[in-house]
Amino acid sequence: MRSKITAVSLAATALTFMVSGAALAETQLNALFMAQAAYSEDDIRAMTTEFEKANPDVKINLEFVPYEGLHDKTVLSQGAGGGYDVVLYDVIWPAEYAQNSVLVDVSDKITDEMKSGILPGAWTTVSYDGKYYGMPWILDTKYLFYNKEMLKKAGIEKAPTTWAELKADAQKIKDAGIVEYPIAWSWAQAEAAICDYTTLVSAYGGDFIKDGKPAFAEGGALDALDYMVDSYKSGLTNPNSKEFLEEDVRNVFQNGDAAFALNWTYMYNLANDPKESKVGGNVGVVAAPGVEGISEESAVNGSMGLGITSTSEHPDEAWDYIVYMTSQKVQNDYARLSLPIWASSYTDPAVTEGQEELIAAAEKGLAAMYPRPLTPHYQEMSLALQQGIQEALLDMSSPKDALEAAAENSGLE
Repeated sequence: MRSKITAVSLAATALTFMVSGAALAETQLNALFMAQAAYSEDDIRAMTTEFEKANPDVKINLEFVPYEGLHDKTVLSQGAGGGYDVVLYDVIWPAEYAQNSVLVDVSDKITDEMKSGILPGAWTTVSYDGKYYGMPWILDTKYLFYNKEMLKKAGIEKAPTTWAELKADAQKIKDAGIVEYPIAWSWAQAEAAICDYTTLVSAYGGDFIKDGKPAFAEGGALDALDYMVDSYKSGLTNPNSKEFLEEDVRNVFQNGDAAFALNWTYMYNLANDPKESKVGGNVGVVAAPGVEGISEESAVNGSMGLGITSTSEHPDEAWDYIVYMTSQKVQNDYARLSLPIWASSYTDPAVTEGQEELIAAAEKGLAAMYPRPLTPHYQEMSLALQQGIQEALLDMSSPKDALEAAAENSGLE
């Protein structure tokens, strides 16, 4: 009897050890993502579940924060000795992250297939000083969305191709009583306002930095802020735009309270969905306008990448996860809220069908993407510009004075 009990006990002990060993063998990765714009949380969870099925020894713990929390969460976790293995980051951060060793240099992991297959502009998202700090994942810029029905009621036959035309069209729509405030922007004191501002800077041919010094208080960069302030004071822009982020703009537009809106790719299919939107089926999209004699389109580089933190204890598994998430198949399968980084995807019916208008706008917009400055001092410069834009909109300072003050506080002088 004792021998049977002993045998059973030994078997149970062995089973416990095996289960415990299996649990210990499972690699846990922590990944930080954005809880707004581009891919939805549901999309990211679905992608991750598929990866885990193909890699049963790896478990991904997902965390979602608003865009405004991505940078600080990443940096603070480094100071605390780690926390994340994979992080989503904006195109504006590689310089700072490289200088402070936040991300792993993965240049030796980039294959020839990746280099030839991914759109050249996408690589600017993850590169700095000749090195790659991850893989591009979200290829994005801001587009001009418009309500086709409202334009038709005002006798406007096509979307504006210049910012001057946009202002004239908005005035027609306002005068006709179709909507009180025809334009909605993301002008809250946040990076969103810098993206709208950069789009206009690109249209007017302006510069942020020249010879290492701020240059945005003159030329096209000053013209860009002049346009914003004039649009705001004229009553063509929704006055709440000074507090809007991108989701606020989407909600206003798809509720039928704006004829025009500047926003990212993700808004197209959401605003066109009758289940989600009051204006579903009436949403048009084009590349953001240009300025006569200067530009034909305007665009900001709003792309984002996935990188491995320097404190990750599982860099190989983290890289496998990043390669999966950025793979062409996964990007093609989830191309309704974010367009793929792969060049050949744009001839794939699975990607283009039902969003031909968006693809046509993307061909122009993505080719015109204008970068926000690649500088280790970007965060300081952005905060100074955000404050300057707000002061100009609120008539606390002239655009010229506001930008000059921003230059003094930019950390670049």
